[in-house]
Amino acid sequence: MRALVAAAIGLAAALALAFAVTALGAQEGKTSPRPLLTTAPAAPGQQ
Repeated sequence: MRALVAAAIGLAAALALAFAVTALGAQEGKTSPRPLLTTAPAAPGQQ
């Protein structure tokens, strides 16, 4: 019985945390001005 109560408390805490994070919403971010390297460099000796 104690295990069931502990599981219920844990589930309630996890749901409360999930709802709190959802309520805060996504933070405003900014992108890097430098572009990302999207291709691998050529192997040595191959140009």
